[in-house]
Amino acid sequence: MKPDQIATAITNALVQGGSLWLIATIVAFLPVLWTMTLILHLGRPYVLRTLRRCGLRLGADIWWMSYLLMRDAALLFTFALSWIFFAPNAVVSDAFPITGPVAALCLLLALAVKLSRRVDDDVAAYRLATAFLIVGATLYYGALVFAVEAASQPYLAGFGAFFTSNANPTVALWIMWISLVGIALVAGWLFVRLLSSANRTMARRLKAAQPPKAQEPTPAVP
Repeated sequence: MKPDQIATAITNALVQGGSLWLIATIVAFLPVLWTMTLILHLGRPYVLRTLRRCGLRLGADIWWMSYLLMRDAALLFTFALSWIFFAPNAVVSDAFPITGPVAALCLLLALAVKLSRRVDDDVAAYRLATAFLIVGATLYYGALVFAVEAASQPYLAGFGAFFTSNANPTVALWIMWISLVGIALVAGWLFVRLLSSANRTMARRLKAAQPPKAQEPTPAVP
């Protein structure tokens, strides 16, 4: 082989190996993010009880804002890394949980509930977001633990063959495309809702900024 061919082969091997390592790292790290998202979301009653015992107002505000930032950041980061399940080549070639795209859709639905309703003040909205997170986590953990990570268990061979993406690529691609359509619909609904909310807010500000009209003098009655 010529030196340029050797350099090209080494470069391709490094790129492919790096991409495979990155994909494997994301898939292995996602359970940690899912667990953190669930813990932070379901730990809201504990945080509220702690706030009631906090005598310093500044300390209570810092505790509450830190909790909100960590909770929502964990949800956003988990959803961002879950986009790996919407890469068709990776879904067909790598061992992914076949329900990973549906779990990502549940994450977006929980995020949509948080953006459209006051989850921390509305009990019904909090329960709805919790339901979406629990369903998404169940779909992800079930396929990951009993299919992808149980390939060495012969009694789970049938379950693993069905719920692993590269072992059942046709169903995996259908689930991926349907979930992608659902994500597009939810994202479009959020965009329209946020745009209309921004327009209403801007209209109220413009109305408040307009100077009051001067009243015309009332003619004297003879």
